[in-house]
Amino acid sequence: MLTAIIVSAGSSRRTSFNKLFVTIAGKPVIAHTISAFECATSVNEIIVVAREDRHGEVKKMVREENFGKVRAIIAGGEHRQDSVRAGLGRLNADAEYVAVHDAARPLITAEQIERVLQQCRIHGAAASAEPISDTLKRADVDLMVTGSVDRQQLYAMQTPQIFERALIEEAYRMVYAETLSVTDEVSAARQLGRNVVLVVNDDFNFKITYPHDLPLAEFVLKQRMRRGTET
Repeated sequence: MLTAIIVSAGSSRRTSFNKLFVTIAGKPVIAHTISAFECATSVNEIIVVAREDRHGEVKKMVREENFGKVRAIIAGGEHRQDSVRAGLGRLNADAEYVAVHDAARPLITAEQIERVLQQCRIHGAAASAEPISDTLKRADVDLMVTGSVDRQQLYAMQTPQIFERALIEEAYRMVYAETLSVTDEVSAARQLGRNVVLVVNDDFNFKITYPHDLPLAEFVLKQRMRRGTET
């Protein structure tokens, strides 16, 4: 049994509005995100972690989109890891695997979710990632270039990140026992010394961070819809 924790409790500090409820390609950003997990055959249930002042909107959206796998909508914490921890606290007793996904990544597909889960079943932990293709430079505090970074074997982390339940629960117990700060679940698992395999994603799966990301995401979604209609 796979439970997906959709993390959507952020404050959208980089935008002047809540990006998750902006309509693109006919639906709110968060609806596209949840839809991918709703359509993924291996996903049994979905837990949405959202700001309390948005729970009404999320519940309304879930009803309108007829998302049958959404089992709980819960409050998040101050930091992302606090929201993930809250989600872990609401897992069904039968959950064997846990997927954590950023709600602000609406371009994830059911196919990629299944690919990451397949590798997780083999290795115990797996995460979606994209190879770095840009030239990377180091700079000082004045933004003066100080050197280059070898991009070979460098990957930009994405979500979903999927783990055996026991592994991610142990990782988070350690994070809080040792008062650590982690930016994603791969970092938590690595603190335990556990290996995580990367599943290279060759499709769009960027995170909506700035306003200019929205029209690009809408374009990608509409292109997918058009291809789906043609096939």
